[in-house]
Amino acid sequence: MEKHIIKYKETSREEELEFYSNKLLSDKRIVFVKIEEAKDFPLIQQIFYLPFVKKAVLNKRSVYIEKLNILNWEEVQNELCKQIQDFLNDGGPVNSNDVKKLSPTTVYAESTPNPNVMKFVVNKKIVDDVYEFKNNTETENAPIALSLFSFPFVKEVFLDFNFISITQKSNSNWDENVMDVREFIRTFIQDGNTLIYEELFKKNSKQIEVNLENVDDVSKQIIEIIEQHVKPAVASDGGNILFQSYDKETKNVNVILQGACSGCPSSTVTLKNGIENMLKQMLPGMISDVNAING
Repeated sequence: MEKHIIKYKETSREEELEFYSNKLLSDKRIVFVKIEEAKDFPLIQQIFYLPFVKKAVLNKRSVYIEKLNILNWEEVQNELCKQIQDFLNDGGPVNSNDVKKLSPTTVYAESTPNPNVMKFVVNKKIVDDVYEFKNNTETENAPIALSLFSFPFVKEVFLDFNFISITQKSNSNWDENVMDVREFIRTFIQDGNTLIYEELFKKNSKQIEVNLENVDDVSKQIIEIIEQHVKPAVASDGGNILFQSYDKETKNVNVILQGACSGCPSSTVTLKNGIENMLKQMLPGMISDVNAING
């Protein structure tokens, strides 16, 4: 987990230094001229306990500190960097009100029908969309996925509403790794890190957006059946299913499987005995075969 690194730099005022962090400290600028004003800001309180501090200004990633004219910055600047850094990395909060708003994050691991995939379920929503990462070159706007790929046994990462499905490499053993991954995910989320920059993320080309205005009536019915009757069951197994196409001539349906369903040994059986039979029953005479493409 990324820790705070505190450094300092001079400002235009001799009596003031800026102490800046590599991580976000505040969402707004706040000025403090006495300790009483910092009752909800434990970090600023710690700074005011130092006898030479006259004023502190909290910014997004830094604290500007103005000193009294009783010593030179050279005497204390390195030690002050260390004190701020240690306070934050030991779990000291910048704003105690933010801590009160945070609900504890819990993560539990579930096995899936795919022996190589473990599903990690979080007690809150983590993403608004579905995201699949086949390798770390696709993770530019996905810090959680990039971090998970740092585990040498991780092959693929899949995120949905409140869970993360992780595919391990074939020579790995989940029994040896599941606890480490579960705690990593819990800490990553609890610390307030961004999982996915969703506004920047460009969907994988296999994540197809179907324009319902341009598809035939049978395709619309297939999509509705998948959304209402199939997706919830697939999600419970740590995966996802997407409608790709329907051929009116052959009556074949193509779907895309993602997450735990992709490459799952039992997915073919589920596809034929479950999804295909359901579609044939609900759309009699309109379905011949259902074929899966692994996402």
